[in-house]
Parts: sequence; C-alpha cells; structure tokens
Amino acid sequence: MAVLIAELLFPDAASLKDKRRRLVGLVARIRANYPVSVAEVGGQDLWQRGTVGAALVTTDGRLARSMLDRIAEGIGRDGEVELLSSRVEFFHPEGSDTE
Repeated sequence: MAVLIAELLFPDAASLKDKRRRLVGLVARIRANYPVSVAEVGGQDLWQRGTVGAALVTTDGRLARSMLDRIAEGIGRDGEVELLSSRVEFFHPEGSDTE
C-alpha cells in the first residue's frame, strides 16, 4: 500500500466554506482520474491550509510511486490551491518483501 500526503495552501480562500468548495473540487478531480481513495486528513479547521491523503493498494511499488507522483504534480494546476509539500510512504504487510 502506498500513501501520498500533500500539504496544501488555499491562498485566496476567504472562509472555511470557500476552502471546502475548492477542496471538494480537487478531491473529485483526483477520484475521477485515478483509482485511489482520497480525503482531507488534516487542517480541517484552518481556512487557508489543509492536508490531503491519497491511498493506493497494489503490489507494484513503481506503479504506486508513479501514480502518486502524478497526482502531486497535478495539484495546483487550476490555480485554486498550491502544493506546499508532498511525500509518499509505503506500508508492507508482515512477511512482504516488495516496495
């Protein structure tokens, strides 16, 4: 399993409602284009910051890295949100030796 954690900035958000509108659009675009689970996982009460997580279950570590990197690269292309930082973490079941 691989997880993307993306720290986001909503520079023009004037309220929590405005941030959530932008976040819903981002989450919907990711879900429409990639076979991942995605949700806001941090910063829910901050009106210009947020953290999004996207998870992918696969045995192919290279595929997971490539897909999650593409998701991170696509964040912010619409001008609604800026990507401050991102990281990909891998989790392996006990007894597994794959990345």
